Amino acid sequence: AYMEKERERAEEMGYPDPIQPNKAATDRDYDAAIAYCVENGIYLVCATHNEKSSLQLIDLMNLNGIDPKSDLVFFSQLYGMSDNISFNLANSGYRVVKYVPYGPVEKVMPYLTRRAAENSSIAGQSSREFELVKREMKRRKRN
Repeated sequence: AYMEKERERAEEMGYPDPIQPNKAATDRDYDAAIAYCVENGIYLVCATHNEKSSLQLIDLMNLNGIDPKSDLVFFSQLYGMSDNISFNLANSGYRVVKYVPYGPVEKVMPYLTRRAAENSSIAGQSSREFELVKREMKRRKRN
């Protein structure tokens, strides 16, 4: 989220760029961190809009005998984003929270803008989510 600032700081202070080279590297290391936490009994909030990472965590929980209702693992997404992931996890009995950024508008808006840009750029995620929301609305009207 702060790539430009971190790269600039690293250059100014003369240390290696700490930012991942690409999204694939970011996903790989995020998933490795999740695995490390689960395998070592570290309490975890998996804050991601990445469906694949969420599914991998479910597999790790099953593999390590962690009950979906355990306080050891929570799934979390930004309020208003990836509701399809949140709903399906909660509906399957997993612990899910939605987070809401709070603070002065000048501090919160850049964060939300970055999140929206990230999620809209991930393989058409925004249009996919919109279609899922429309389908869910139709389903609820029928019931």
